[in-house]
Amino acid sequence: MNSNEAILRIRNLSKTYMQGKIPVHALNDVSFDVHKGEFLSIVGVSGSGKSTLLSLIGLLDTPTTGSVFIDGVEITKVKEREAPKIRREKLGFVFQHFNLIPTLNALENVDIAMRFARVPKGKRKERAVELLTMMGLGDRMKHKPSELSGGEQQRVSIARALANHPAIILADEPTGEVDTKTREVIVNLLRELSEKG
Repeated sequence: MNSNEAILRIRNLSKTYMQGKIPVHALNDVSFDVHKGEFLSIVGVSGSGKSTLLSLIGLLDTPTTGSVFIDGVEITKVKEREAPKIRREKLGFVFQHFNLIPTLNALENVDIAMRFARVPKGKRKERAVELLTMMGLGDRMKHKPSELSGGEQQRVSIARALANHPAIILADEPTGEVDTKTREVIVNLLRELSEKG
């Protein structure tokens, strides 16, 4: 990939759902570029298409029209069976409700993302420890989600999203379940990670 080329390119992206016989235009002709190191927030009222856009970029849904390119590759044309590999290798997801596995501790929750990517066990543990320490959770690695605060759970979720060195982090309302102080910490953390590329 050329260093000036966008890491994410969205071209004329639209998504229309049918509600019975009535078409609902969730997204209409969206185009933009994001370059490595850029931090982009998409804001809008509820129902304006923010989550739909993230679902299309994340290969969780298919557009009605338009294209999504990651690292110069058009991902909207990939076969359904290729989507999980792209998600594992190119995308990191941070969800509003954390989506941590309740029976696994913080270290195991980060490890599992790498296990699916077939990263060797020794490297998985090293990377998980590195990320959780970077998130300020070095002393909380053996704690299960129920033993962590909302902010700590979200930082575990961010560590998991970073585990496989993704090209892009997609965060859908990552501060929606935390207090104001923790919200600032998480936004600053995501911004710092973006600046590091």
